[in-house]
Amino acid sequence: METTFRNKVVVVTGGSSGIGKATALSFAQKGATVVLVDWIENSETMSLLKKTGEKFLFIKCDVSKESDVKAMIEKTIETFGRLDYAFNNAGIEGKSAPTQDCTEENWDKVIGINQKGIWLCMKYEIPEILKQGKGAIVNCASVAGLVGFAGLPAYVASKHAVVGLTKTAALENAKLGIRINAVCPGVIATPMIDRLTQNNKEAKKQFVGLEPVGRFGQPQEIANAVIWLCSDQASFVTGHAMAVDGGFVTQ
Repeated sequence: METTFRNKVVVVTGGSSGIGKATALSFAQKGATVVLVDWIENSETMSLLKKTGEKFLFIKCDVSKESDVKAMIEKTIETFGRLDYAFNNAGIEGKSAPTQDCTEENWDKVIGINQKGIWLCMKYEIPEILKQGKGAIVNCASVAGLVGFAGLPAYVASKHAVVGLTKTAALENAKLGIRINAVCPGVIATPMIDRLTQNNKEAKKQFVGLEPVGRFGQPQEIANAVIWLCSDQASFVTGHAMAVDGGFVTQ
């Protein structure tokens, strides 16, 4: 069965690059009107969206600020009149340091974007999707939302919280027509992994070693999972934290 999102509107946060970019393009290629949300506008992503021939809109937004998120949803409704789906993907890794060396500034920034940002997005997305009587939300957690990861305490804590928020919101909306799930990507070839490794070949090799398949995942592989979770093919799936990785190895 071919998945189509014709005449549907989807919000994709953190959409300028990496997983968000791949997912936004996938939605557009399947007919969706895409609202691309980020704090940086990527001209390449805009150009690729334009080539799909579908409607799209870029909105600059800091998802850790309620006023920004509220305005983003209001602009979406003002422009397109509806909201059907959302992929809440915006996130940062923060600075790497052991728990006792994590600064308050780093903690607040990571938690603000990764955890508070997911909550704020759902806070304003859910009422609009409810008006359509049917829809889906996918939150981007991480394999670090399922296991520990030394040196990234704020990131790991925030991603565990995303899983919990997803399960709670899914229970609240299961009988109201909105399915809410999370994807938990493993090590994916994105700008984030480049920052974490500082493009050091040995460091990247160590990350690859965590994946039994012996390679990084590709953004499109996560996009495929998000598309499926939003489609009618996943009509019985809600409150699920889907690990999308090669079988993550942890001690």
